[in-house]
Amino acid sequence: MKLLVTGAAGFIGSTFVDFALSEAELLGITQVTAIDSFTYAGSLSNLEKASGNSRFELVEGDIRDARLIANLVNASDVVLNFAAESHVDRSIEDPTIFVDTNVMGTVNILNAINQTGKRLIQISTDEVYGSIESGSWDEDFPLRPNSPYAASKASADLLVRSYSQTYGCNTNITRCCNNYGPRQYPEKIIPLFVSRLVRGETIPVYGDGLNMREWIHVNDHVRGILKVLRFGKPGEIYNLGSGFEISNIDLAEKILGILDLPKSRIEFVQDRPGHDLRYSLDFAKASNELGFQCLEDFETSFGDTVSYFASQFM
Repeated sequence: MKLLVTGAAGFIGSTFVDFALSEAELLGITQVTAIDSFTYAGSLSNLEKASGNSRFELVEGDIRDARLIANLVNASDVVLNFAAESHVDRSIEDPTIFVDTNVMGTVNILNAINQTGKRLIQISTDEVYGSIESGSWDEDFPLRPNSPYAASKASADLLVRSYSQTYGCNTNITRCCNNYGPRQYPEKIIPLFVSRLVRGETIPVYGDGLNMREWIHVNDHVRGILKVLRFGKPGEIYNLGSGFEISNIDLAEKILGILDLPKSRIEFVQDRPGHDLRYSLDFAKASNELGFQCLEDFETSFGDTVSYFASQFM
């Protein structure tokens, strides 16, 4: 089995590459071709471990390049599409690049798999569901995105589904909650807060800080994607969650506690436009059908993550 991993130099994509190569014998993986355009969030250093593996190949390129994608898909068996613009604040400032990459780039991949009969696993997000006051979303919940980023990912999801229904393409979609762990770009909340605290600055918390998020360690997310790769049924969508929810203010205070800093370092700022109140995934389908489960202990792995970023920014 030959894998094509798009967005492979990013936080989650590079972690997936490492896991896939480490389990190559078990999974029957003969080659992992990584493609990344190396925008601000992608780093060659994230692929340092993979670069020494004989099964690994790196291509610098963009999923918006239809000809390049067609050639790479033709030489692969399964495409895992991690490539995306992913920061909500940036999408509010300028949605255009989010549509170009997240929608039109996905269309290029879909056209290529439709022409070649290859398989696609589309890596998506819980943000496509919008916000939920109580309970948890299952995979049949309507998509009600509230940010341009979420809308671009929901659009891509619907296109993936349409290619499955219309053309019979072999596709899966995974939707995951907030990820944490090493390599995450500093614009995201955990490395952002740690970097500011290390520099002696305050940390900005939107609104009253009561927005709830579900968090999963990137290693558990990647394990879930590998379960989908092995056991996922054509056309199916799988939520990958942890069941661990925490408010943004409690998250900020937890980081302060780990770094032994006072709560006075928190600065409440004007709320983000269209800010979702709560995310929560029902991931029973992935657990029951694929054997997905989280292995990382939150308290331990979260503390390790904060310490990792503290050492990076000192």
